[in-house]
Amino acid sequence: MTVHIGARPGDIAETVLMPGDPYRAKWAAETFLTDARLVNDVRGMLGFTGFWKSQRVTIQGSGMGMPSLSIYANELMAEYGAQTLIRIGSCGGMQPYVNIRDVIIAMTATTITSPSSGIFREINYAPCADYGLLAAAVKAADLKKTKTHVGGIYSSDVFYSERPDLDEQMVRHGILGVEMEAAELYTLAARHGRRALAVLTVSDHLQTGEALPSEDREKTFGDMVEIALEAAFSGD
Repeated sequence: MTVHIGARPGDIAETVLMPGDPYRAKWAAETFLTDARLVNDVRGMLGFTGFWKSQRVTIQGSGMGMPSLSIYANELMAEYGAQTLIRIGSCGGMQPYVNIRDVIIAMTATTITSPSSGIFREINYAPCADYGLLAAAVKAADLKKTKTHVGGIYSSDVFYSERPDLDEQMVRHGILGVEMEAAELYTLAARHGRRALAVLTVSDHLQTGEALPSEDREKTFGDMVEIALEAAFSGD
């Protein structure tokens, strides 16, 4: 057990999917895993371990924002031996050709600051996905015929941004979408020598103002979860 994860030794699989919303973790475990059991409920941040096509998987909520994700990702890797961590979550579309419900597979994650920023001092570290996971996710998405975009995203440290000028520059430089966790996940995975990826469903759009209702955000992102699972176990 750790401060934030009440799982016992052996409860956590080497492959962990990390939605921000703990109820999305519950939904994904009940929908995609067999023999899923609750392994963590500390502070209501639910985690489940079960099997997908005979492969052992944990689905653990991370909370919103990089500071919260940093807590869970650090403990999962350092204390529970997680080797592959895939963020499954929602994001805001930024490019006009990115539509609601499209899937974004994040090659890189730009950010202004993250919990890891202080250790780099003057260096602008470039967080990126594990290439093997990324390539496998793209292949899985192609096989499912899911409309997918691959490229850079922006991990913001605020939800209610008051920097339209910053959004404009993200769009200008080809950023596909905005979310709040991936940059720190990629950085921590690099630090610990693990694999990481973010597979995201576009739930709202900064340019058009479109948005999915909260129930859809929680329960209708099946393609994203299946792509993440296929990617995690490609070649196994």
